[in-house]
Amino acid sequence: MDVWSSLMGGFAAAATPMNLLWALLGCTIGTAVGVLPGIGPALTVAMLLPLTGQVEPTASMILFAGIYYGAMYGGSTTSILLNTPGETATMVTALEGNLMAKNGRAGAALATSAIGSFVAGTIATVLLTLFAPWLAEVALKFGPPEYFSLMVLAFVTVSSVLGASALRGMIALFIGLAVGLIGMDEISGVARYTFGIPELVDRIEVTLVAVGLFAVGEAMYFALYEGRRVEGEHKMSSLYMTKLEWKRSWPAWIRGTLIGFPFGTVPAGGTEIPTFLSYGMEKKLSKHKEEFGTTGAIEGVAGPEAANNATAAGVLVPLLTLGIPTSTTAAILLSAFQNYGITTGPQLFQSSGPLVWALIASLYIGNVMLLVLNLPLVGLWVKLLHIPRHWLYAGILVFATVGVYGMRQSAFDLVLLYVIGLLGLMMRRYDFPTAPVIVGMILGPMAEAQFRNAMSIGEGHIGVFFERPISAVVFAICLLVVIVPRLMRLRQRGG
Repeated sequence: MDVWSSLMGGFAAAATPMNLLWALLGCTIGTAVGVLPGIGPALTVAMLLPLTGQVEPTASMILFAGIYYGAMYGGSTTSILLNTPGETATMVTALEGNLMAKNGRAGAALATSAIGSFVAGTIATVLLTLFAPWLAEVALKFGPPEYFSLMVLAFVTVSSVLGASALRGMIALFIGLAVGLIGMDEISGVARYTFGIPELVDRIEVTLVAVGLFAVGEAMYFALYEGRRVEGEHKMSSLYMTKLEWKRSWPAWIRGTLIGFPFGTVPAGGTEIPTFLSYGMEKKLSKHKEEFGTTGAIEGVAGPEAANNATAAGVLVPLLTLGIPTSTTAAILLSAFQNYGITTGPQLFQSSGPLVWALIASLYIGNVMLLVLNLPLVGLWVKLLHIPRHWLYAGILVFATVGVYGMRQSAFDLVLLYVIGLLGLMMRRYDFPTAPVIVGMILGPMAEAQFRNAMSIGEGHIGVFFERPISAVVFAICLLVVIVPRLMRLRQRGG
């Protein structure tokens, strides 16, 4: 009853006309930020922090939450229509969503993305409301061995479910791991593999690599191999989902939510792991496996998008209850709390209860606002596909170049962008999956740091990973993921 009454008080505060305007402003800015590659919610919130110093704390937090959630929605739009992820969280959406767009089903892809985001965001916010303290206690039980085992699971899953073969997926993953090692070692502080280039000391930006592989690589591939094709791939069959697409989407929304929310509560790689795990699960469970990687499977959009938005809500659990940020945006939000002299942690609900519950209530309101904003715009977004493709891809190159240059105002980044674009072109030409490169790059340094920390805990003994129940179970799952599909294939051949 205390939770219910506190939540009602939060709704009373969040539903005032001024706070509703702040929520609408945040959702609108967030959607635009998600569409633009290279900016992201963390940078946007960081830029707005000085401007909101005189704004009332509750209104400021509602604005930032709207930006955070809106970016999760908006990032899927360019991923689906242009194969240009606005956020690394929407890379997986580009895999099937862009194929659906190329086959006249952009409307259905955008609709399942928007509705799935709403469903997952709402369910995850309910879970945040009810189970935040308990989930935070579970997260405290995770140490370096558990984090490392989760990352190994992500590596195994990604390399096995993406691409024409597990070998090609593994090669792509190792390319990403190699790129991730460039720069300052997180533990020793020594610069590695920089070849004397100062710009590489701070590591290569993940967004730069994602935009290079997906957007620039796609544009180059079109110019070299598809530029003389007769256009017609992008003719629309429908702007909305059919009954069959609804039937295929809702289980994926639920599964994606159940995968994404728990991952948000632990610092195990942000939204990338749950979105890829969701994609892998949908590919394994789907009755339409032939659509994956060919014409585009709607489950491959619905599941990862739900996982993405559920993770965004899960991130707030350790932030509010423990004061631990598990993503870059959460770290910026933590600094926003500190700007107002508010200390997050176990006492937050007692010391600043009205603000916290107003923030949680604003998430419910923001989800509805984002659905109302995004669904009517499906037809408008789809009109992008009526632009002649050579102009469209030229615009993508300009868009990508400006976005990447805006990150650090570095000419070196632009050179690197087009070098990575050439790599993306070659990988596309020879049917190597690009997504494992991003996963390896993001999780590689984290996995290395957690492995070294775990080995320190175990005094150099590898057994530390198998003595702890959670990590042992996760490693067993990794083994099953590798062995079971091969045994099934052997059985089918034998049969």
